[in-house]
Amino acid sequence: MGPTYAFERRLGGVVCGIDEVGRGPLAGPVVAAAVILDPARVPSGINDSKALPKAKREILEIEIRANARVALGSASVEEIDRLNILWASMLAMRRAFDGLGQTADHALIDGNRAPELPCAAHPLVDGDARCLSIAAASIVAKVARDRLMAELALAHPEYGWERNAGYGTAEHLAALARLGPTPHHRTSFAPVRACLAAAG
Repeated sequence: MGPTYAFERRLGGVVCGIDEVGRGPLAGPVVAAAVILDPARVPSGINDSKALPKAKREILEIEIRANARVALGSASVEEIDRLNILWASMLAMRRAFDGLGQTADHALIDGNRAPELPCAAHPLVDGDARCLSIAAASIVAKVARDRLMAELALAHPEYGWERNAGYGTAEHLAALARLGPTPHHRTSFAPVRACLAAAG
């Protein structure tokens, strides 16, 4: 059926949706987006970013930015390695929320945990498939992170980041074994750690 505005309507007031992208990759930051939709101007076709083709995501990202309040936040590779990916994701989500420049009454967060926020925070498992605000945030975060990884790929073309977004595909793992990690790799992740250990 796809995401709806029912959760936002039930909570009332100003509701922000938050989602992050990039917990699983071996390289690059984790990126979060926070979105406050205008219920009178919700772009049609919003869905979980994973369920949308790239071209559709990019069109919707433009429409969401034009019709909603949007902010991005990220946590760096260094922060991921220092804090672990869970707490780095929480940090990225808090930064996205803080970037909105508007106080929300409620935040709906994809997943089973929520960052510490100055408003009521409601984790929602599979929220990107159930809640319009979270789905909108998933689109904005996915498009932003994919673009960032494509930019990083210009300096490190062998790893295929413009295609795999830093995930551990066969192409990426083969390049990692052959060339070793870049400064954008997460040294706390097992395949990168193993590569470093093998190199001595």
